[in-house]
Amino acid sequence: MDIIETLKADYAKFPANQTYSIYAKDVYFQDAVFKFRGIELYKWMIKFIQTFFLNLQMDLHNIQRQEEIIKTEWTLSWNSPLPWKPRISISGWSELRLNVDNLIISHIDYWHCSSLDVMKQHFISSKNQS
Repeated sequence: MDIIETLKADYAKFPANQTYSIYAKDVYFQDAVFKFRGIELYKWMIKFIQTFFLNLQMDLHNIQRQEEIIKTEWTLSWNSPLPWKPRISISGWSELRLNVDNLIISHIDYWHCSSLDVMKQHFISSKNQS
């Protein structure tokens, strides 16, 4: 299976049973919350998401490869573990950089909203936002 097909399968079952073998051991990851280097921390982050986010859904809207860059567009949504279990949604894109061995050496996520906007979703129903 090529890397695009592997990524499509991983997005479809995210965060369960991810294919960590497509990442370099010293992979760099960055998003609005986390910034680190190393596959073990990457696995820990996925486990954290799997443990604390409820009814998690990752929708892959687009995936394209141009030479050593893969760009994905997605929406991640879940219910927060707060007592009222608000539904949280983040849309964004990822830029994955490959090395000569076709392993992901960099995974940077960009959000279409701010961290504050995500925090607000925990307390303000989307029905009440104008």
